[in-house]
Amino acid sequence: MARSLVLWCPDWPVVAAGSAPSEQVAVLHAGQVVACSQAARFMGVAPGLRRREAQARCPGLELVPHDPARDARAFEPVLVAVEALTPRIEVLAPGEATFPARGAARYHGGEAALAAKVATAVNGVLAGRGRCQVGIADGAFAAGLAARTRARLEAIIPPGGNPSFLAPFPVSTLGRPALADLLIRLGLRTLGDLAALPRVTLAARFGPEGSQAHRLASGLDERPRARRRPPPDLAVVVELDPPADRVDVAAFAAKTLADDLTAQLDQCSLACTCLRIEAETEHGESLTRLWRLPDEGSRVAAMVERVRWQLDGWLSGGAADRPSAGLTRLLLAPEQVAPGHGRQLGFWGEQSAAAARAARGLTRIQGLLGPDAVRTATLRGGRDPASQVSLSAAFQDSEPPESSVAGAPWPGRLLAPAPAIVHAEPLAAEVLDATGAPVTVSGRGLLSAPPAGLRLLGAAPTGIAAWAGPWPVDERWWDPKAHRRVAHLQILTSGGDAYLLKLTGGRWWIEATYD
Repeated sequence: MARSLVLWCPDWPVVAAGSAPSEQVAVLHAGQVVACSQAARFMGVAPGLRRREAQARCPGLELVPHDPARDARAFEPVLVAVEALTPRIEVLAPGEATFPARGAARYHGGEAALAAKVATAVNGVLAGRGRCQVGIADGAFAAGLAARTRARLEAIIPPGGNPSFLAPFPVSTLGRPALADLLIRLGLRTLGDLAALPRVTLAARFGPEGSQAHRLASGLDERPRARRRPPPDLAVVVELDPPADRVDVAAFAAKTLADDLTAQLDQCSLACTCLRIEAETEHGESLTRLWRLPDEGSRVAAMVERVRWQLDGWLSGGAADRPSAGLTRLLLAPEQVAPGHGRQLGFWGEQSAAAARAARGLTRIQGLLGPDAVRTATLRGGRDPASQVSLSAAFQDSEPPESSVAGAPWPGRLLAPAPAIVHAEPLAAEVLDATGAPVTVSGRGLLSAPPAGLRLLGAAPTGIAAWAGPWPVDERWWDPKAHRRVAHLQILTSGGDAYLLKLTGGRWWIEATYD
């Protein structure tokens, strides 16, 4: 086992946002807290909380949107400071990096001295805005846990001590929620319980994922060290003429490189686990960085995302770190590979050419404008059409929270059929009775009079041939800020148009139109 050093900066999204530990700040993604400051944690805020619960625990909480590109850009000066001590730094994620510790420890006088120098260098860059914790162990997995869980800033696990160190940790530390949930139901709650089982048995039951989980629990690397190294011709390179000094221009070229590299890896039945990004400037400067790639999700999207983060860190850095000229050459190469597990084709064979072209176009837009530029619609729970559809970033596998699952019971929701058009901005309207007076809904959910006419804003009234409802909805009455009281009404005009109306705040609105 090779000795590895992992440096980890706690609450890095908060630090990258420019907030101090004494400020009550939380970083949100998809309505959930992903990181918070020490002051917010003292008030009871923790990652995983929903936004309203976090605000209830800490009324003065400042909310900051999650921005991975910002986190990666702010982490670049930290990597530059560590590069003064050792080369070949591999970025695991913004705020966390690793490198081989054996040679660097010999040069700097031992592992303890190396860990202290790394912590001092990083803390000097952070200048009180955050802190750095360092862990050294056999392999990056154990070193990362040591950096996160030990109270000291430098945690060193002696050689051969991984099994005893990892044994008490829960199986959730493996980073595989679905597998951890199944293991807990089988009675395997700790890494020690998992390591005590035969690896062959886990591989036969859970496949490659079970084999990798057993290796990690046993204190080994996720994959054997004797992995196949990629041949040199797998590297893809592009010459940039004129030189690129903007992130979007360089990222557009990187998207083409990622497509070509992924196609070559697929032909060799390989998957890239560590990507090397190299760039050269017009003045001959050479820039290199290693990024660890996740096992799940789209490989092309993951490559483009990390290349864009790195280009943003290089081209948008400070005066001391920024290259003196534009980029003239960009190279992507697989630093480490593993056997590709392949993918299951559709029932009728390979994906259609049109679908493949559409996927490439969407990933290219993501590479240019960011992961949130392309959104896909997903169904979820709700009582009205506007709340039953949510937009999320494309090519991201994320499970909706239990409260928003479309199949969950939703008392008071509208019945099928669903309307054809849901207006982004509801249209103002008036519902009139036979005398021309406005129709209202009482506190008991009853209409004041049968609807007889519908008048849109600035138009003449139209007769109503049929109507159904109303369906009153009184949500979150216990929360004054989130209280929502709405009454829905379906109408069919004499001209054959069908609308879904809602009454809220004493006014009628056309929310959707039926086909």
